[in-house]
Amino acid sequence: MTEAMPAFSLLHPETLDDALLALSTTPESRALAGGTDLIVNMRRGLVEAPKLVSLARVPELKRFETTENGLVLGAGVMLADIADSTLVREYYPALAEAAETVAGHTHRQVATLGGNLCQDTRCLYYNQSHWWRKSNDFCLKYRGEICHVAPRGKRCRAAYCGDLAPALMVHDAELTLAGPEGTRQLKLAEFFNEDGAQANRLKPQEIIVSVLLRAPRGKSAYGKIRQRGAIDFPLAGVAVLADCRKQQTTFTIALTGTNSCPILLNDLPPLGGPAEADGYFDALSKTVQKSVSPQRTTTIAAHYRRLSVAALAARLARQLWEEGQP
Repeated sequence: MTEAMPAFSLLHPETLDDALLALSTTPESRALAGGTDLIVNMRRGLVEAPKLVSLARVPELKRFETTENGLVLGAGVMLADIADSTLVREYYPALAEAAETVAGHTHRQVATLGGNLCQDTRCLYYNQSHWWRKSNDFCLKYRGEICHVAPRGKRCRAAYCGDLAPALMVHDAELTLAGPEGTRQLKLAEFFNEDGAQANRLKPQEIIVSVLLRAPRGKSAYGKIRQRGAIDFPLAGVAVLADCRKQQTTFTIALTGTNSCPILLNDLPPLGGPAEADGYFDALSKTVQKSVSPQRTTTIAAHYRRLSVAALAARLARQLWEEGQP
């Protein structure tokens, strides 16, 4: 059944101030970046937005430059530009790898960094047509009273499936946000909520302006588990940063696709020498298993996703460690 696109007005501000003003004049308005997530949800009746404010012409959101504080990426930078950047590939490889795995090539030509971070959470019971959801009495996330994934709970269990968030989190990314109350900075790891119905901490009419990546420490990598080798959202995704110094290596790991928000593991014990490696990576796999709580939000069994994300994390960590050995 084809679903008609609801009527809406579209504004094209050309400065950040004008964009924020346009958003503030209509409480139900939504910011539009690439639209690869928002437009689909509007067509399915999941989002009602009488006015869309396009951010495509706002130059402040297109920054892609190295400053004295680090690399600044505007929220409007296209994922294709991140994936193709020589600078990002050399110093923040997990980010380039994550961007390259998002959707298809044509999607990456319009999808943006900010849009990927702010994408809606996903669930087998939510990302359906209106008539399908209505036949199931909707759900806790939209018009319903229960979460079909966890009926006894009071919290939406829809999963956050953004690829870029974990790759940025292992590099200690910091956001600049702007809204009616002014500008503020926030660590990306503090931006998300463990709540599928309210996945991030954006205030009303607030948007992401840019992401700051400070000088890199160590090497990173990103991998994801999905049903197909392209296009699909991650059933689970893993970013790993390995900081090899002298006789020990410290790992930072971030996970996506398993919970309602990405998970950061940044207090892992260091790995000493080669004699400890096998036991260390076995223990690392078990730590990741205990850190995630995948639910029945996809057609793939939750336990499979738990084991798979743990195995992938250990494999990426070992790979980076081996590459850093003299």
